[in-house]
Amino acid sequence: MDQWMRDHPESELGGGREGEARAQASGRQLGAAQGRSGRRHTYGQVTERDLLIWARETEKFVVEGSRIFHGAKMLGSTVGVSCDMCHPHAANTHPETYPKFQAQLGRVVLLRDMINWCIENPSRGTRLEADDPKMRALEAYIMAQRSGTPMQYGKH
Repeated sequence: MDQWMRDHPESELGGGREGEARAQASGRQLGAAQGRSGRRHTYGQVTERDLLIWARETEKFVVEGSRIFHGAKMLGSTVGVSCDMCHPHAANTHPETYPKFQAQLGRVVLLRDMINWCIENPSRGTRLEADDPKMRALEAYIMAQRSGTPMQYGKH
């Protein structure tokens, strides 16, 4: 939190007691609007500005995932195959069912394991590490496309 406050001196969270009082008042207003009157969020008071920043940053991440998903070169394919050739708009990727047993791999896998299987096999590319920005963006895009779908781990 201290680092965030140093990076965002204009924020209502900065500015000593006066800033803290403004942040608490804003948080109460937001909390009431969200049905959480007076309760603190895990990371402190959450403002409308915070929510807007988080939504914008998430959207940028998802857009980058879409670019990778739809671009064979960005994916690292050596045969010109992109994810959307088999999964238009992330259809049939079912992130909400992972982890699950996957016959192609003969074991229980996570979504990222299946993404790597597709990169290595149909796309003939090089697998991505779990913390690779491309992997994280791909996962974000796939999850965003399936948002609102109930989680049913292990289902095929």
